[in-house]
Amino acid sequence: MHTARRFFVTALSLAFISTPALGWGANGHQAVGFVESSCFLSPKALAFVTSSLGPTYSQSLGPAATWADDIKSSSAYAWSSTLHYVDAEDNPPNSCSVSESRDCANGKCILTAIANYTTRVVDASLSTSQRQEALKFLGTLSFIGDVGQPLHVEAVEEGGNGISVKCSGSTTNLYSLWDSGMINKLLAANYGNSVTTWANTLGTRIKSGSYASLAPFWLSCTSTTSQASRRPTVQDDVTGHFRPRAITPLECPLVWAKDANSLDCSFVFNYSSGADLCTTSYYTNAIPIIETQIAKQGLRLAAWLNVLFDGAANLP
Repeated sequence: MHTARRFFVTALSLAFISTPALGWGANGHQAVGFVESSCFLSPKALAFVTSSLGPTYSQSLGPAATWADDIKSSSAYAWSSTLHYVDAEDNPPNSCSVSESRDCANGKCILTAIANYTTRVVDASLSTSQRQEALKFLGTLSFIGDVGQPLHVEAVEEGGNGISVKCSGSTTNLYSLWDSGMINKLLAANYGNSVTTWANTLGTRIKSGSYASLAPFWLSCTSTTSQASRRPTVQDDVTGHFRPRAITPLECPLVWAKDANSLDCSFVFNYSSGADLCTTSYYTNAIPIIETQIAKQGLRLAAWLNVLFDGAANLP
């Protein structure tokens, strides 16, 4: 069990729900929050979010993102610490893989958590507070977002927490570099330190820009080499989960975890020791990956909630 990383909560999944959030560092969560509800949540999903969270969180998953920081040091939620990641016991950059039977043998990881809280968020027999909690786990703590963060699906040095690196002259660790260091630099350099501007840019790319042709593939759950007509989708995975004797785990989260984990081999762990990773080509090449992963998981989270509450992904 990786003690150090229990205290890290990713920002990815909120990137597409409504207003500020935390995750890939605070700014990453905020980006998720600003994009999803304003761009991609369908009517019933949006109605559930606003009514469930209520005035406490301004009826938005954005403000609710502070819940992640609030509970991470709470003894009442200590049990949830391992649910934010899956420790892939592989060997990047030489080999990367995620296996639920190997990496989540005790059933306590992000893959099983997504299946559990997917069931709970629509369970009408639960209390309002229990369903709100499930929504916050899926959205605010962003299990669906976290599974797209490359170092949330990696065991080496506790997901990079034990690897010292440099960013703009300061010493940090590889996890923090990807969680917030490079994102903060990006916002200052390209978006006037405005998370809203960044989120709007990502949303536009998905709707009509450079991500538009890729978005349909982000919602499929098998190899991109499979024929589109035969590729299971988010809708297939979520609706199938509620059929009698449904197969667990869900297919999509595992596929998405493998997708993010592959980046550990193709890029994340490929750097020159001692180099400043925020002032070299590592940063330049990492930014498109970070933006794409946040866009992916934000769209996926919106689709997930849309299928749960509207019966279809309902995305452009």
